[in-house]
Amino acid sequence: MIPKPIQVKAIKEYVIWLKYDDNTEGTVNLSHLQGKPVFKNWESLNFFQKVHIDNETRAIAWDENIELCADSLYFKILGISFDEWKAKQYHAAS
Repeated sequence: MIPKPIQVKAIKEYVIWLKYDDNTEGTVNLSHLQGKPVFKNWESLNFFQKVHIDNETRAIAWDENIELCADSLYFKILGISFDEWKAKQYHAAS
């Protein structure tokens, strides 16, 4: 099972810090999303700092229009793909 996010906070413009329930933590730079229409509200630092974990979906969210997949951010922190993570889990279990 992929760990769930338990904490998130904005560090600086377009950068968030995340912690997961397996104690994995790290920062993710989201500046590559800057300028895309759906992320227009991020131009306001006050808005960007409203990042939170959605109670229902566990997504990393700012409002009902901006949500990012917590699983993909987890793999980004680890610097591996889902397939690499899955292979490690399988190897550890055997």
